[in-house]
Amino acid sequence: MRRTQQDRSAGTKAALVAAARELFAARGYQAVPADEITRAAGVTRGALYHHYADKRGLFRAVVEELERELTEEVGAAFGSAPDTLTGMTNALGVFLDACLREEIRRISLADAPAVLGWEVWREIEAEYGLGLLVGALERARAAGLIVETPVRALAQLVLSAVMEAARMIAASDDPARTRAEVEQVLAGWLVSLLRS
Repeated sequence: MRRTQQDRSAGTKAALVAAARELFAARGYQAVPADEITRAAGVTRGALYHHYADKRGLFRAVVEELERELTEEVGAAFGSAPDTLTGMTNALGVFLDACLREEIRRISLADAPAVLGWEVWREIEAEYGLGLLVGALERARAAGLIVETPVRALAQLVLSAVMEAARMIAASDDPARTRAEVEQVLAGWLVSLLRS
């Protein structure tokens, strides 16, 4: 059976993203030329420009794929917990563990702000992480776990704190130690939001 143009296009895009993701994770955005990505993907340079305009556009697609996967992973940790508080704690742990992965550290936390710019990077983080946080905090408020507060504002501030913790892990000479320290601080902050 013949593949449609749409199938071929989707296959080309998937090959480019997979090749770029592996190369960017191994060496970083600046060290990977576009020609190497297209060779690894088995496509032409024209295919890269057709689907993503340039290497930066492809990089954004890689970042968004990582964020989508991470959001699903964190959401699953939250959703599978027996209660909201445990879910929030588990979700935080899963996110901080992910920050120890080299591809997350290099692509999402180190290269993305520099390559895409601070504003675009923050938009992507908000698109994937903010909705998850708003939902979790609304459930916590509905369960009477947190004090009455504007949930969206709280979620934005929590996201900012969690992303700063992630950047601290990414930049650390001892990421595992930094991960433990930021988890201790963030968990303490979470407890301070609870009704006494």
